[in-house]
Amino acid sequence: MDPRLLTAAVFVLSFATISSAGHGPALPPPFAVQQPSALVFSARSELVVLHVTVKDKQGAYVRGLTSEAFTVLEDRQPQKIELFASQDAPVDVGLLVDSSGSMLPNRDRVAAAAGTFAETSNPQDEIFALAFNEWVRAALPPYAPFTSDAKTLRTALSAAIAAQGRTALYDAILAGLDYLTQGMEPRKVLVVVSDGGDNASTATFDEVLRKTQASNTVIYTIALADPVDRDANPGRLKRLAEATGGQAFEPREISAVADVLREIARDIRHTYTIGYIPANSARDGHFRRIRVRVTAPDHRGLSVRTRQGYVVEER
Repeated sequence: MDPRLLTAAVFVLSFATISSAGHGPALPPPFAVQQPSALVFSARSELVVLHVTVKDKQGAYVRGLTSEAFTVLEDRQPQKIELFASQDAPVDVGLLVDSSGSMLPNRDRVAAAAGTFAETSNPQDEIFALAFNEWVRAALPPYAPFTSDAKTLRTALSAAIAAQGRTALYDAILAGLDYLTQGMEPRKVLVVVSDGGDNASTATFDEVLRKTQASNTVIYTIALADPVDRDANPGRLKRLAEATGGQAFEPREISAVADVLREIARDIRHTYTIGYIPANSARDGHFRRIRVRVTAPDHRGLSVRTRQGYVVEER
């Protein structure tokens, strides 16, 4: 199977939001925020797809491994690997940028950091951007919803960030996941740069977590939390990252966001893709826990990261 049929990504850039007024136009169809449904991953009809990152004890990426090096366990039971790919394949990338009042002093730096990410990524990646406060709207025009050009992305984000209003972070994440369905690359990565707070969403954190567990989405988080902000919740960001096989970052300064995004872009490009059909075919609505073991040819110690599990579609 062509590994390009297994890739996509979303980025959420968000900051603390405690400004009072400020309404913007709602995101037009097909990107309007909707109440989440009970979406679950169908284990009966689809492969369970894992995106696995392998590093050595010094933190260097380990490349060149074959499928024989990997063992997949679902609820402690070994699974037969049906799909294996290790190429640097292109992804669909969505940038979701906080457009609330606290964003004003950081707008230009965040837009520049997004451009840096585009420059570090696979040149064939397709990137989109959404800006959100209590409303979610597309930064790029509907006739060109994706771009791979760093300058175009920076300009669009600078214009889209209104820097006013409250924050509907969870609604924005769901809107970004919906936007991704337009893309051609099914691997999904969500990068959240936020304080983790939300004061305007109709969706809940549990609904967002369930939807990501029912998809193949990997979440990276960059927590920029003000210690005196009671709405900040970096712990929820870390929980999303750990559950989906991503990483959680907590830089102390806004100037470090560009470096973190470079690191995330490199991480996305050094990922193994593994697919298997679960031996347990029961559709019971339960969460299935996943573990991946990797044995290097030279038997050196390795660090392995992937999603913790997935939700099975209930009968």
